Amino acid sequence: MDLDLAARREDYARGGLSEADLAADPVTMFERWYAEAAAAGVHEPNAMVVATATPDGVPSSRFVLLKGLSDGGFVFYTNLGSRKGHELAANPRCALLFPWHVLERQVRVDGVAEPLPRTEVEAYFASRPRGSQLGAWASHQSTVVSGRDELEAAYDDAAARFDGADVPVPDEWGGFRVLPETVEFWQGRTGRMHDRLVYRRVDGGWVTERLAP
Repeated sequence: MDLDLAARREDYARGGLSEADLAADPVTMFERWYAEAAAAGVHEPNAMVVATATPDGVPSSRFVLLKGLSDGGFVFYTNLGSRKGHELAANPRCALLFPWHVLERQVRVDGVAEPLPRTEVEAYFASRPRGSQLGAWASHQSTVVSGRDELEAAYDDAAARFDGADVPVPDEWGGFRVLPETVEFWQGRTGRMHDRLVYRRVDGGWVTERLAP
């Protein structure tokens, strides 16, 4: 099969991004762009790639849903026994990527992940649909299973165990807040002369820089 990948290209011409467009801080700017992505009908605009690495530099990445912005950081929840959970525990430096193709935009975040307090985890877990709560008990994320039947049996066991009762938070389930050190706002431009404006944390504040595309 000839996919003809080398010939696939688009010229990005939806708009531009200037220094005058930037908010005073990257979280406020992110909120602005997120609202525009949601208004444009981007499917799951809170979907982000979370990239982690082992202490010796072996990387991995996956899609996760952003579930909040608090204390200047990006919040998501996960099984702490998963690959990303283990990697963040050993090496909290990570990167996030929001790919908003419809708007010819992306946002890149480099930062450090800190575990969320248990009270925040419990509050969010209580807001989840019951099916998702049971799934958190049934699946020990990233572990090898014999097949789909094993997963479905574990789910049925969890449903029976908590029948008629609230589903508590599993011990291995938690969350992280990624505190940004740099945040890049990327806007596609014609001729591949893209706009790349970056916030960089300096002495507790932010400076902005433009990068060559």
